[in-house]
Amino acid sequence: MIVTCSYEELAALRAGVEAMLDAVPDTRVPEAPGPTRTTLELLLDRLSGDLSLSTLADQMAVEHAIGAVVGHLRSEMEVCVVSGHPAAEVSVAAYFEFAHALSVLERVRVTGRQMRQMAEVMTGSPVDRGTIRTFVFPD
Repeated sequence: MIVTCSYEELAALRAGVEAMLDAVPDTRVPEAPGPTRTTLELLLDRLSGDLSLSTLADQMAVEHAIGAVVGHLRSEMEVCVVSGHPAAEVSVAAYFEFAHALSVLERVRVTGRQMRQMAEVMTGSPVDRGTIRTFVFPD
């Protein structure tokens, strides 16, 4: 399954991932419980074009990592707004980075729901751990 991304969305996600990776040298990112440095680095490697999601496990990992990036960008935006002025250039830029990343997150979530529904129809049963890992969706 393909999740299309614009240049601006990819740039916002890359900036968010890089900021998170630069913030903490260890394996856990404190702002977002769960994603490891490796998970964020793997996401960063994928942010060169549209996102290809081949399994539900893949989709879930991407959703989790992008969710953490969105949380980080939201925090950065809030700091810019309250420490300056809501209409300041830095605040507006932070808003657009957050909004671009949020729109990708929503498309990844919708794609995940569609993937889950297709897997259920194709297998004739609810999605289980095995299906999440092994049911492959072509691009």
